[in-house]
Amino acid sequence: MKQCTLCPRNCGVRRGSGQTGVCGQTWEVKVARAALHYWEEPCISGENGSGTVFFSGCALRCVFCQNKEIAAGAAGTVISEERLAAIFLELQEKGACNINLVTAGHFVPGVARALIRAKDQGLSLPVVYNTGGYEKADTLRRLEGLIDIYLPDFKYMDPALSAAYSHAEDYSEIAKAALAEMVRQTGPAIFSGGNEDGLMESGTIVRVLVLPGCVADAKNVIRYLFETYKNTIYLSILNQFTPMPGLVEYPEINRRVTRREYESVVRYAIGIGVECGFIQEGETAKESFIPQFDGEGVLRKSDK
Repeated sequence: MKQCTLCPRNCGVRRGSGQTGVCGQTWEVKVARAALHYWEEPCISGENGSGTVFFSGCALRCVFCQNKEIAAGAAGTVISEERLAAIFLELQEKGACNINLVTAGHFVPGVARALIRAKDQGLSLPVVYNTGGYEKADTLRRLEGLIDIYLPDFKYMDPALSAAYSHAEDYSEIAKAALAEMVRQTGPAIFSGGNEDGLMESGTIVRVLVLPGCVADAKNVIRYLFETYKNTIYLSILNQFTPMPGLVEYPEINRRVTRREYESVVRYAIGIGVECGFIQEGETAKESFIPQFDGEGVLRKSDK
């Protein structure tokens, strides 16, 4: 089996022979949860919820990851591509606003085949690709025509920060190239009803998570995004950083973002002309916002 180069780590592991890559996964698709999810941006979750599929494993491995239980690859169940296609259709039947693929980059070939199968069987919902932003543009090209909405993070501009907290000094350069490919595929945002009060049907939303003590870097990310794409993309500025167990080795970020820090970033975005975006209000830095990765929706009832 050929060596895997799907993600920017280029680890070259023969995942098809049962070896695990930096992502922690073999070639077999592994899913930890498939259910309606209500905590995305309003135009993604809507009233019915986003049909969210959480894939196991991750090549980025941020030290502050809120989904570490699945990012490390421990939680989840291996399923067939046929079953994955069926999951998409089941979520559609439950009234999902869209199909939301969370951290699927290391399974792109199988996910693409499952999407094609599901579309052939009647899947008509928009498909969201929800990612940490550390993606190879070449891999994303395999998804052209299958993804309607890209929902990436843009975590850092400073290589020192990305090296320290995500072990990826090249993060910003990789994320820039990936985002350019995403925007090329989706074009400007389109909403049902013609405005952002409706559901997003296609387009790109970039999430900017404000990290404690990293206000300057968040502003640099926003400046790059606005100077490059103006208001053809949407920004989502997040204050939901949650200090998880294990951050004691990183005391400088082992706290919540202050209101002053967050409001400084929001004011900056407005001041440079950002008009298309979302901000968070109220208390969002709570572990209760993290779903239970209990296998909901992954297996058929008859398979349990």
